[in-house]
Amino acid sequence: MTFSTLSSPAPEALEAAAVLHRPRALLLDFGGVIVTTAKRETGLDEAAALVVAMLERGLVPVAPTEVRRSLQSGLTALTHWKHASSRRLEPRELTHREIVEDFLAAELPARSRALLVAEAAELLDALQTLISDHHLRPGVRRLLQLARSRAIPVGIVSNAHSGRSHRRILAELGVIDAFAVQVYSDEVGMRKPNPRILELAAAATGVAPADCWYVGDTFDRDVVAARRAGIGVAIVTRDKHTDHPPFAVAQRPDAVFDTPAELADAFEAALAVPADAAAAPEPAVDAPAAAPRRGALLIDHGGVISASHADLDALLTLGEHLSRLLSTPEAPLSADDAVAMIRVARRRRAERKGDSLAETRPFEFWVECFGADLDERARAVLAAECVDLMHRYGRAKSRRTLRAGVAEAMTHARVHGMPVVVVSNTLSGRAVRDACASHGLAPLIGAYVCSDEHGMRKPHAGIVEEALRIADADPASTWFYGDKPHADAEAALAAGIAHRVMVRGGAVADDVLDTALAAGTATDVVDDANGLLALLRQADPTPQSPVTTLS
Repeated sequence: MTFSTLSSPAPEALEAAAVLHRPRALLLDFGGVIVTTAKRETGLDEAAALVVAMLERGLVPVAPTEVRRSLQSGLTALTHWKHASSRRLEPRELTHREIVEDFLAAELPARSRALLVAEAAELLDALQTLISDHHLRPGVRRLLQLARSRAIPVGIVSNAHSGRSHRRILAELGVIDAFAVQVYSDEVGMRKPNPRILELAAAATGVAPADCWYVGDTFDRDVVAARRAGIGVAIVTRDKHTDHPPFAVAQRPDAVFDTPAELADAFEAALAVPADAAAAPEPAVDAPAAAPRRGALLIDHGGVISASHADLDALLTLGEHLSRLLSTPEAPLSADDAVAMIRVARRRRAERKGDSLAETRPFEFWVECFGADLDERARAVLAAECVDLMHRYGRAKSRRTLRAGVAEAMTHARVHGMPVVVVSNTLSGRAVRDACASHGLAPLIGAYVCSDEHGMRKPHAGIVEEALRIADADPASTWFYGDKPHADAEAALAAGIAHRVMVRGGAVADDVLDTALAAGTATDVVDDANGLLALLRQADPTPQSPVTTLS
């Protein structure tokens, strides 16, 4: 490739570089940094003509105006999707086939859409240069020459619907050999601001993210991704999208340059500082001892917070609701029959689930288990109503009464700075929240991690680990209060929780609890939550902060 002659850095670049540490690798965005794009006046017409030609080869006639309209609408919708994805923590990239099927060809007839989906990669490669022209930005050649002269690896990290087209463009511009690695979102399946795409690029250069510069042109994608990935220096080179982010962005770059030429000046100035010319270390001082991480109280619901009693009246009321939903003159369904079908559904659910710890979803229970023998119309009703039905079922399964000492134990935990998180295996987390609210416990509970919302059931450790993250709690100082050693105690043990207290009078017999205690699965067994309260007081008798207690 051909480079321009190096020149001395401008004074303003020297001033900017004074706050930018010397990088060991340089990561660059493609559009807005290496190249700038300009829409071609006839680009959309040429793109439509290409699509029409592809369809004609397959003997699938479609009017050019219809193709053009579909392309234009798809590109507009795709822009909105990109903006929305920039708000996500770890967005994935769409596949080539998704882009064509769900966006560009969404309004075309089924045969046309099928053909274009099959040729999606070829189509997206061609569209890139038909719709827009690509021009190398001022200063890029010099920037790349500087990096090569100092053996600084350069990588590309770009959101792209066709990485192959970007590689083709770079080859045509004569700079493709300047890059140690090229990371394109369509090829790796994730897109900025997902930090892992930058972490991957840094790893490919053999340099830690903290020792990299990353240069982009957007705040919502590039700067945010750099901050999330721990990049040492985040820089923006202005282009047409820079000053018009789709939403407010809190993260700021370390420097903003109007062109890559100014970036090259700052890069050269930073490289002029010797690598070993770090500032003299500050005199060592004794750092204050880190405060010990707090614990939390994680607590099961059924049999623990509340005792459960069969509620036949509530179940019959649910049966009446199902009767109203599903009955027709030709196929009436009585409330009693609906209740009997619920019992059958429970058996089917148990048979289907087996040893799996994945929680049953509303559709699975109501459509596939309850509605297995019903007609298409009834199954459609169940599919539409299954989420609401699961909440009703969660409330109707049993009547709940608050167990002794629970409010007092929760209050003690809160007063001592321990977050309280309910961790429940349940078909309806909404019903669990309703029950706790009816007991007056809602002000004491920080969060609920329920298996129907998390996706997995105890003893899967993940549901307990989520509660620990919410509470920012040290497992060694955390208490888990449950009634089932095979679920509660084992999940807590797998998550490293030190205090695993089981309560009698819940779902399992006393001898099972005693066996778990002897085996060390449980650390304590108590008669009710007053026993838990005594253990909490013994471990930490001094309140940390006042908390309003229940009246």
